[in-house]
Amino acid sequence: MKLVAYLSEILGNPIVFCLAVVTSIAAISSRYYTWHLQKSYPRRNNSTGSKATQKRTPGQWTPIDFTVPDPPPYPGWDLKLTKPLPYRPFKYGPNYFITMGLRKGGFDEWIELDNEFLKFHSLKRERIEIRGDKCCKTAPEALDAAIELLEMLCDYLPKRYPSMFVATKVGINNVVTGEEFDIIHRPLSEEPMRTIARLLQDDVAIMMEGDDGQYYLKSGSILLPGFWKLEDKFNMSLSDIHTSGNVPQFKEKLEKGMTNFFRRVMPNDMVLRNNYFIQVDDNLAWSDSIGSEDSDNVGWFSAEKHKIINHHWFRSERQSLRRLPRSGGVAFTIRTYFHPVTDIAKEPYVPGRLASAVRSWGDDVAVYKGRELYQSVLLEFLDGENQKQIDEGTIGDGKSHKSYPF
Repeated sequence: MKLVAYLSEILGNPIVFCLAVVTSIAAISSRYYTWHLQKSYPRRNNSTGSKATQKRTPGQWTPIDFTVPDPPPYPGWDLKLTKPLPYRPFKYGPNYFITMGLRKGGFDEWIELDNEFLKFHSLKRERIEIRGDKCCKTAPEALDAAIELLEMLCDYLPKRYPSMFVATKVGINNVVTGEEFDIIHRPLSEEPMRTIARLLQDDVAIMMEGDDGQYYLKSGSILLPGFWKLEDKFNMSLSDIHTSGNVPQFKEKLEKGMTNFFRRVMPNDMVLRNNYFIQVDDNLAWSDSIGSEDSDNVGWFSAEKHKIINHHWFRSERQSLRRLPRSGGVAFTIRTYFHPVTDIAKEPYVPGRLASAVRSWGDDVAVYKGRELYQSVLLEFLDGENQKQIDEGTIGDGKSHKSYPF
């Protein structure tokens, strides 16, 4: 089978990760891994478990004993020195495809932390205190899935980032922040998604299957979303999330395949994808240029046009998706990378490639991404920086040969 033939991006709330995964998942080569959830779990043939769940009744899940080898420590990781990975997930035009760019991910690479951890951690802590359940909540039917995800992270993080996290008899400690988390004793000291938020730079969401075969947003830690709110989407089905968000061409190209994918995805699948968009303010948590976070009516219509280039920020998400083997929930991690456009435009080939990508958006995508509000300033700047790189001999007049999504 062919691997995913092309990768492209569609902006929107992070749950969009699901929407077109289906169109490409059949082409992702499958290998069987196992994830160590509990030492007492007996191991059984994964193919048997996979076959059984494919025939299951909607809304019913039989736990699968699934483990993967322990992840090695992140090579050379340092809280002060490890920079954010330079994801630049945009492609040259003139064509822009309404689909998701997928790649198979390794379980070792599930969570990415870097030298911005403390900034993210401080902002998340502040928003948990101020906004509480508006940003972190779990429906009763998803509580086991949220706890399962927390257990998996408490197993993974000390092995992947041993200089920051230490496993304990009751959970995990962050030796940098001094936080200690007990995930064993009941009741838990706080809602599990709040604890997960304190451990990661990522936002997290869990989708649960209903009796109708649809997947519903039932648990989330959505503290740094930029453009959408957990309280608006909580308990919605994937289809309703997308249609309410006016995702371009969702009904025509994506809905049917998305539904099929969620039914098929198994714990041995790790899928990654990236997206990007332009933001005309410097607020990581909530883009107030589109309106107040507490307003019921937000959108690009309220953003100021033609702001100077210093107000243009490049916002990119690196998302992972995997099935939770015990509960059957589907867990997303959504890691945001946030940089001034003036910074990334210093990188060879980036201004020319980004300008070409922005010009390639169709009318519906352009409206969805708010291009009218910033294109004149942004494109003039990017074109100038691209020409400067050519004149200085930094680049040739051809295209970058870097592999997607960098």
